[in-house]
This record gives sequence, structure tokens and C-alpha cells, in this order.
Amino acid sequence: MSRILNWVFFVSRRFSKVDRKGSSAVTGTLASLGICFGVMTLITVISVMNGFQRSFIDAILEVSSYHVRILNAKNSDFSEIQRVCAEDSSILTVSPFYEAQSLVTGRSGKETSAIVRSVPVDLYNTDAGFAKELRILGGNFDLSSPDTVVIGSEFARKLGARLGSEINLYALSGGNDVDLFSSDRVFTVTGIFHTGYAEINASYAFVSLESGKKYFGKDAQLVYGIKVQDSDRTGRTISRLKEKFPEFEVQSWNDYNRSFFGALRVEKNMLMLLVFLIFVVVGINIFNGMRRMVYERREEISVLCAFGGRPSHIQAIFIMQGFLTGLAGALPGLVLGLLLSVKMGSIFMAISKITYYLNLFFTMLFSPQNADYLRENSMFMVYANIPPRIFVSEVLVITIFGIFSSLLASLTASRGVLKLTVAEVMRDE
Repeated sequence: MSRILNWVFFVSRRFSKVDRKGSSAVTGTLASLGICFGVMTLITVISVMNGFQRSFIDAILEVSSYHVRILNAKNSDFSEIQRVCAEDSSILTVSPFYEAQSLVTGRSGKETSAIVRSVPVDLYNTDAGFAKELRILGGNFDLSSPDTVVIGSEFARKLGARLGSEINLYALSGGNDVDLFSSDRVFTVTGIFHTGYAEINASYAFVSLESGKKYFGKDAQLVYGIKVQDSDRTGRTISRLKEKFPEFEVQSWNDYNRSFFGALRVEKNMLMLLVFLIFVVVGINIFNGMRRMVYERREEISVLCAFGGRPSHIQAIFIMQGFLTGLAGALPGLVLGLLLSVKMGSIFMAISKITYYLNLFFTMLFSPQNADYLRENSMFMVYANIPPRIFVSEVLVITIFGIFSSLLASLTASRGVLKLTVAEVMRDE
């Protein structure tokens, strides 16, 4: 078997050397470049998209939804829930919270809707994931004083609120024992935060558990939020909790925000499908080039058959050439794709500079009086601060698919070798 492979590889290299200056060489080079740019583009685009999506998902899981929720529990159950969770090595933290919807007004007369969540005052210190995703822009996450609140950056902008400002939870959902409308629910802003998900920045406010008990009413539902080490493996944790607490309702993060996560998944799949079309086009190019090569090599094929070469072995020569073409394109594409992904922040900054100076150049030519109003696009700064996420499994699939597309095209095109006979070629020539 090794002798056959050595022979196939030797003849394939000889064919490649002869074709270096012909049309086949140009076709092979273009095919390798197509695979290279396809692999590079797909790895870069997927890594950047993973960075954007994971920034959303991490913010939602760590700040908003938690990995697992326990419903229908009471305050008296907290110690037992905490004990059971402490015995499970896959569980990182467990935190109780209340949640209500509110229409919030500021002193300037501005108003906005909000989700008000009451949490333990030490949450920022005990939950590392929460502290990582919720970055404090001003003040501190301090809820120790009565009637204090921490709000999102966009939330503060809508209300015109700053540190020390007072806001009123004018309309608040709750039980029958609390007023729907009230001007007495006044809170002082002690911190302003920012996350990777704009919806949280625009609509979330955090108060203490004591404030939640005071203002949300007796009918407010207490929820226990649980975070685990691996968000993709919450099934076992939920099964254990249901076994320990059959009277409680236990939900996974997949049960809520399902439509949002589904939209992200569809978006990613459609993008991968569109970019994979690059490989389809390259594969067709390789198929046509290989069929032409088989036709041009009729004499060599007949000679090899006359000296005892089997059609399957001769077909393997062309398959080997297709494999080497794919390999010559996929490996450089892999390296370039990883390099671009790692340096994507610098690339966005460079694009921002280039765009700004181009706009400045044309503005100075045609409308110099407006040059002072030009500014760099701030969105490029946002993109540059979101690190791409590179997943090894996705990178391997993309690289292997690039090689496989070339291999499949060569296999399909070289099937014509099996239909040639020595007598037929000699008669025609």
C-alpha cells in the first residue's frame, strides 16, 4: 500500500512540475487562492460574529437571566437551597431576587420604562460573573443605604440622571397591597453601569432586597438565580434540583429569551451558508480544471495503463493533485484568518482612521468650512473593543471543508479516467 501511495505522489508531483507554466497551473493557483481567501474570510467573519454574539449572551446570562432559575420558593427556603447548591460542584453562585416593571420619572420631567430588580446588597462582591459583565462607569454598586438605585448608562441618559440624582418609580407593578401610582417611591442614584447588551443598559435598574420587599408588595414572586460552570450543560443541574425540590419550578436559560437566542443562531447559520458558497464556486472551478487536465493527459494515462497502472491508481493521481491544491489554499487561509481575528481591534481602528482622513480630504476639497465638524465614527471604537471569539471546533470544520471541497471536485472530475481505454486513446492519437 505504501508503495502505491509513493508512486501516486511521485507521478502527481511530476504532473504538477510539467504544468507549472501552462493553463492548468493558472487554474490550480486560482483554485488555491480561492480556497485560501474563503477559509480566511469565513474564520474571520465567524470569529468577529462570535465576539458580538457572546458579548450579548454573556451579558444576558450573567446580569439578566442567570443559567438556572428556581420559582415558587420562599424566603424560608433560602438556607436549604443554598445548602443543596453548595453540595453541587457545578454550581457557582445562587442569589435571590425580586423583579417588577416600572415607569420611572426624573426630576427634569423625563420618563422611561424600566425593569427594576431587587438583589442582595453584596451581589457585586459575591458574583464574579456579574461584576465582570456589569462595568461601573460612575459611582459604585452600592445599595447599602435605604432607597438607593444603580441604573444603566442609556437609562441614565434617557432620564437625564447623574450620580446623586433622584428618580421616582412612579408606576410600579406589584400586589394589591401597593399603590400602582405613587410619587413617594424616590430613589437616589449611587451608580451607573454599562454592559455588552444595549437592552440591559437602557432598561435595568437595581435596588436592594429590602427595597423590593418594601415596595413590590407581598405578592411579588421571589426567584432564585443560579449560575453554573458550563452554561451548555445545565440539564444535570436542573435534574438534581428537581429531584431535591419537586415542589419548585426549575427553568433553564434556554426556556427564556428563546426567540432572541434563536435569532442569533439563525443569523450565524445563514452567514456561514453564504460564505460556504465561496467553496462551492471554487470547487466548480477545480472540477472544470481537472476535467480539462484529464483530457489533456490522455496520452500519459494510456502509457501508464500500458505499463500496468490500474485505473483506480491513476485516478488517485488526480485526486492527490486536488488534495494538494486544497491543502495549499486551506493552510495559509487558516493562518491568515487566525491572524486577522487576533488583530481585529487594530484593523477596526485603522479603518476608522482611513475613513476619517478620506472624509477630511474630500471635505477640504469641496467644503472646507465644514471640516471642523468631522469626527471619527464612534462605532468603530465599539467594534474594536469587542474581542473576537475563536472556537477550535468551528475553525477545524472550516479548514477541513475547504480541503474537502477541492478533494470532492477532483474525485468527481477524475472519474472520466476509468472510462478511458488504451486502444481508444492510441487510435485517436
